[in-house]
Amino acid sequence: MSDDYDTPWKDALTRYFPEFIAFYFPAAYRAINWTIPHVFLEQELAQVVHDAETGKRRVDKLARVALLDGAEEWVLVHVDVQGNYDSNFAERVFIYNYRIYDRYRRPVASLVVLADGSAKWSPDSFSYSLLGCAMGIRFPTAKLNGFAPRLEQLLGDENVFALVTAAHLLTQQTRGQHVQRRDAKFRLARLLYERKWDKQRIVDLFSVIDWMMYLPPGLQKQLMDDINGLEKERGMPYMNSFERRGLERGREEGRKEALSDLLTRQLEKRFGQLPDSIQERLKEAEPADLQHWGETLLDAPTLDQVFNRC
Repeated sequence: MSDDYDTPWKDALTRYFPEFIAFYFPAAYRAINWTIPHVFLEQELAQVVHDAETGKRRVDKLARVALLDGAEEWVLVHVDVQGNYDSNFAERVFIYNYRIYDRYRRPVASLVVLADGSAKWSPDSFSYSLLGCAMGIRFPTAKLNGFAPRLEQLLGDENVFALVTAAHLLTQQTRGQHVQRRDAKFRLARLLYERKWDKQRIVDLFSVIDWMMYLPPGLQKQLMDDINGLEKERGMPYMNSFERRGLERGREEGRKEALSDLLTRQLEKRFGQLPDSIQERLKEAEPADLQHWGETLLDAPTLDQVFNRC
């Protein structure tokens, strides 16, 4: 419950969309005219997914892009950051695609990135047929664990999402190994400082890595002290004290939100719709309380007993 993915993925995808497409879907990247700015269609996507079954650990982005032949087309990106097998995932991609066509009469390219750890699950289609009628969709899929054999190559790649993917893989490899994660995180930070990137890009990418690779407070302080030393060594003060405090606040708020969302889903799955009072309590709770309730949930036979109300 400590590793948070949805917000950093959304931030990185939004800020560096062309590089996202270039890294995971190079054929699509080559077909798009990137000299014409892309436009995110937030309202259009919201209309389509309003009533859909969506998990809170997924990132969906709908964008309008210009192709090399001058046509304007729509691209729908799904990043499944939950990291779990989902037998309904391909169907969901199909539903979103046809809902967009149904509402807007626009063809849409669905592109999928999967963060689960399975070596076998790689959905790339959904279809059905009945009485001579066939309906379905095929879509490109990029699996993050498929990049694992290329980890060292990723660390040398200049694409933003090479480092984001490396951070994801290192997060998975160091789960429960805090010292090793601290070392991996510092290695990524050092690589950022070695790039000839502008300050904003380095700060943005460190925010993503920092959010992904959660460390206990003591090790996090050690890491930030080491990064401060690295900045002084290189004469590159990218993060002032205000920005550092902002990173810490945003990181803790994001962790709290992720814990609250996960516990809410677990409680609803076991006990059904939660009373408004419980939902409010979950939103206002501190991370320590949320973790305690998550542990209590394992054995508590009733919702009241989860919260020690009887």
